Amino acid sequence: MEVQETDIQTDRILTIPNLLSMARLLGVPVFLWLVLSPVFDGPDLDGWALLVLAASGVSDYLDGKLARRWNQISALGRILDPAADRLYILSTLVGLTWRDILPLWLTALLLARELMLLVTVWRLDRAGYAPPQVNFLGKAATFNLMYAFPLLLLSEGSGWVPSLAAIFGWAFAGWGTALYWWAGILYVVQVRRILAADATAD
Repeated sequence: MEVQETDIQTDRILTIPNLLSMARLLGVPVFLWLVLSPVFDGPDLDGWALLVLAASGVSDYLDGKLARRWNQISALGRILDPAADRLYILSTLVGLTWRDILPLWLTALLLARELMLLVTVWRLDRAGYAPPQVNFLGKAATFNLMYAFPLLLLSEGSGWVPSLAAIFGWAFAGWGTALYWWAGILYVVQVRRILAADATAD
């Protein structure tokens, strides 16, 4: 069920969903440090990096669910939640591409989508509108990618476990990338309709 604008409690900051989103944001540099440790001749900390990613995925699920269930949806939460998603995806792209786990073309494809949305949000902000609520398709795309990245990280090595991780990891990466672009295009269309309606009203 879609939450109406009247349910948004703009004066609330220290809610449990917002605290979960803040914790996820704090985990971004920790994850990046863990995953890049071997690049700088440090120990292999992939296990810890996987644990941070898993915790991020759980908190991503919980913050939205709890916000709706406890009526703690806030304007800040609508910014923090997608920001944490984007930063985790960006840090994972940087880390896995640096380690040659992800090909450069896939990274470029996902970053191009982020750039498209950044320009779109900037246009919306200039018109005086808040970002639209994250839709289900965007969440599904993010979940696919958040499954793909740990599996691709796990695919480093030899044996049946890394081989199986590679198969499922690339499957999730393919679906996630397709859904990510689809959700992005729908977001751009939604914003263009808002801006067009605003221009007509003027």
